[in-house]
Amino acid sequence: MAKLSNQTLTTIFDLQRRLVELIDQAKATEFDIFEQFGENDATLPELEQMLRSVERLKMPYSRLHTLALRIAEYQPIAPDAMLNLLDQTIEQTEALISAVQASISETKKNWNLP
Repeated sequence: MAKLSNQTLTTIFDLQRRLVELIDQAKATEFDIFEQFGENDATLPELEQMLRSVERLKMPYSRLHTLALRIAEYQPIAPDAMLNLLDQTIEQTEALISAVQASISETKKNWNLP
């Protein structure tokens, strides 16, 4: 097995946890807006934004999962290209998490949601 460092594995699992938490927050925000204000011209952009956020968050979750498994299967070491792809995915995921967190916070503020 091409062994990933404990720090890298911890980073992957932490990012996956954060992605799941954000998916939950985006869906909860979407639900709260829909329940309190309905679907109309004013709410539709925000509802769609939450849906897009969920879809954007699913991709890196799956990518991190797949890369970690594939790297673990390589003997004796994983190709540099795959390790570089994992590093890029981690960086992109961290940036995406920050962007989606800001989007959810802004949406909640716009609609006076807790």
